[in-house]
Amino acid sequence: MTKNLAIIGGSGLYDLPDLTQVEAHALNTPFGSPSDQVVTGLLGDVRLFFLPRHGRGHRLSPSEVNYRANIWALKQLGATQVLSISAVGSLKEALPPGHLVICDQFIDRTFSRATSFFEGSGVVAHVSLADPTDLALRQALGQAASHLELPHQTGGTYLNMEGPHFSTRAESALYRSWGLDVIGMTNATEAKLAREAELPYATAAFVTDYDCWRESEEAVSAEEVMGQLKRNTQSAQALLRALLPRLPDPALSPASTALRSGLITQPNAIDDAAKARLGLLLAPYLAGSR
Repeated sequence: MTKNLAIIGGSGLYDLPDLTQVEAHALNTPFGSPSDQVVTGLLGDVRLFFLPRHGRGHRLSPSEVNYRANIWALKQLGATQVLSISAVGSLKEALPPGHLVICDQFIDRTFSRATSFFEGSGVVAHVSLADPTDLALRQALGQAASHLELPHQTGGTYLNMEGPHFSTRAESALYRSWGLDVIGMTNATEAKLAREAELPYATAAFVTDYDCWRESEEAVSAEEVMGQLKRNTQSAQALLRALLPRLPDPALSPASTALRSGLITQPNAIDDAAKARLGLLLAPYLAGSR
């Protein structure tokens, strides 16, 4: 049986020589266009869906990414679970550049983003985010990293700042005092939307820098981040290959039925416009098939 895995990350991730049946899909969604075309292809018995989060050539800042369109487009194409491969800053000495952190928690400090598909729709949903990343997918990532002998930490909290600016030294010191592990600008937003879309989600966070708290080093720069990011791409591709034979069954994830208990609005109170706009998410519940 073919498994379907979406990967959100840099455009270099899908430069895999043995990827077959490659297609590029330009999509529109009820929330506008995603960051770029979604490239699909087959690797063994897994169908992959690649979406460059910031667009090809890194055209979109973290606050400009259309996160709702990105997650919607992946679900619309048939993805059943989502892996984020991301660059992060380290907030701990023990997590140096090149280290992988398989995050299990987020703290969201963003303030300008739409983080729900249901806002303004007349439909209310309160999905559980107690565990925002999928346990089975995290375990599979940990097994893949161990197989590769890739330095990694299983578990860790990701501070999601708004961006696009890097932290001040005072902010970095504050986040360290909270005992957090890494800092980035994107993944908490994706995790919230993936949960509403009933897609199991996991984060493979590759450290690029020590943010700016480490007095013995230069403050983080975009040049430093991009240089380490390129070095991390090879590790990310290897991690992806090692993950594929270990992929869990997404149907067994609690995320796959998140709206069963999270959808609050009664079906007979949902108007036709909302049903048409949100049908990709609502149809199973409106039809009474679950």
